[in-house]
Amino acid sequence: MESMIRDSNLAPQGMDRINWVKEFMPVLNTLNAELSQTKPLAGKNLVITMHLEAKTAYLALVLKNAGANVTVTGSNPLSTQDDVAAALASQGVKVFAWYNTTAEEYETFLHKALDTKPDIIVDDGGDLVSLLHGDRSDMLKNILGGSEETTTGVLRLRALADAGRLKFPMIAVNDAYCKYLFDNRYGTGQSTWDGIMRTTNLTVTGKTVVVAGYGWCGKGVAMRAKGLGANVIITEINPIKAIEAVFDGFRVLPMQEAASQGDIFVTLTGCKDVIRREHMEVMKAGAIMANSGHFDVEINKEHLTALAQTRKTVRKNIEEFAMPDGRKLYLLAEGRLVNLAAGDGHPTEIMDLSFAMQTLAVLHIAENHAKLANKVYTVTTEMDNRVAALKLQAMGFSIDSLSAEQEDYLHKA
Repeated sequence: MESMIRDSNLAPQGMDRINWVKEFMPVLNTLNAELSQTKPLAGKNLVITMHLEAKTAYLALVLKNAGANVTVTGSNPLSTQDDVAAALASQGVKVFAWYNTTAEEYETFLHKALDTKPDIIVDDGGDLVSLLHGDRSDMLKNILGGSEETTTGVLRLRALADAGRLKFPMIAVNDAYCKYLFDNRYGTGQSTWDGIMRTTNLTVTGKTVVVAGYGWCGKGVAMRAKGLGANVIITEINPIKAIEAVFDGFRVLPMQEAASQGDIFVTLTGCKDVIRREHMEVMKAGAIMANSGHFDVEINKEHLTALAQTRKTVRKNIEEFAMPDGRKLYLLAEGRLVNLAAGDGHPTEIMDLSFAMQTLAVLHIAENHAKLANKVYTVTTEMDNRVAALKLQAMGFSIDSLSAEQEDYLHKA
């Protein structure tokens, strides 16, 4: 089966991008050197559905070097980088992805990936898992298990597991300490503002930023907004997270109250209709809306379109919606993941941690699938600690260790 990419001539440019990120991913480099020798995934078919940019491509190459037959598709219509896709295809990885796919193309690519009869999957948002539990249940007999990268995907997995419908074991990589403490907080925090500022070319300082959701992603975006000089408002449904935001020095308001005060809105909840008609009706002229949740449902685009008299693209990745009363509201990157649809995603050093964790999760499934039940597993402490220790070593830091006496003291009854 041939890859489906936009332009194979872009491969040299894409390889330059992959080689650039490789220089700044020491943990993945360490695993690559080890796995290239031992080939623990020899003969395994692996499908990765993720945002197809340079860091993801390097993960795919590491897993290929570990012996796997690797197929990659994109997990978002706007996050695939065509030169990276071409480069990956030139290295013997099957690729079904290109930038700005239609809904039909996106679905076709997922099906073609599953046609390779994967043993293990790496999902981002749960679309692969959903297909395997629906239209592509014919492939279930091959699946040993897989891993999930995102909060949204883990929510979908746990819903399946709670209903007793999950058909194979999945590891919630998103819930690993070395994932959510760094990727979600520092990765999303920086990359979201990279995407917003690159797209708008506007200041953040002095503006009122409304952050919807104070999970680890919301914490990161709020922290960076504060550092950029913004006045930050948090909206939440969880009282514990809300009081944490208050203790962190932020104002907390219901969205209906925050809607009339915000200059920039960022949604990071994993839920739908976080910003909807009644909020748009009271927004300031010039308000900007962006989403960093996985799916483009957090800002209700149907409501925005219905309210507007006219709609037009005024700058790449910026749509203007003119209201009957003269206000103009702006939506970035079609309400899709602004850090990837309008940026390059999380910083390379952050994804070094996350993708090292994904690599260990895939190895864990390959080695232990016969002992695993059809449920959602958390990453083991040993895996978390190994990734953290390798990262510290690469950064030139060392830490203390317990003496035998200290170990005895901590564990005696």
